[in-house]
Amino acid sequence: MLVVSISGSPAQKSRSGVVLKHAARWLKDHGVEVKALRIHDFNAEDLLFARFDSPQVIDFIEAVRRADGLLIGTPVYKASFSGALKTLLDLLPERSLHGKVVLPLATGGSIAHMLAVDYALKPVLSALKCQEVLHGIYAIDSQVTYNDDETGGELDDILTERLYEGLEHFQLSLQHRAHARHKDAGGHLKLAL
Repeated sequence: MLVVSISGSPAQKSRSGVVLKHAARWLKDHGVEVKALRIHDFNAEDLLFARFDSPQVIDFIEAVRRADGLLIGTPVYKASFSGALKTLLDLLPERSLHGKVVLPLATGGSIAHMLAVDYALKPVLSALKCQEVLHGIYAIDSQVTYNDDETGGELDDILTERLYEGLEHFQLSLQHRAHARHKDAGGHLKLAL
């Protein structure tokens, strides 16, 4: 199974990035391949001017096409997900998320913005034909602390527990979809014989 992890934070050092790294490590420990992408991996002009022929954009679209699922991490600004993430998602073809499982991960200054994923991000994912957007994980800034290890920081115990529960559900959904695809492909093979 392949999961593409997308960090939508425009900041080099971000709490949503820390949460994504912890999630990626958990998935890898459970046998899932993770390809991590950050907004910083793209030329800003390619995003702003929607350059679909950019090598990084072409690679991004192909990675999403091959993926079984996506982790999408974003800070919440002004009651919505990051504008940088929106410019990246706008580059995906219309049906790019059809058949994919998406787990949104968001961070914000207070609990007041926890519904930003439902009201702002989920409609965009729906427009890309995602049928399975799982209940997202929202963290307030005080639940994430920075450090210099490979994950870039630590999560408090409550957030860690919620993240791992969400990832278990994500992994089960990925397995369910993979099983359904395999079963469907087997049926098509029988019909072709």
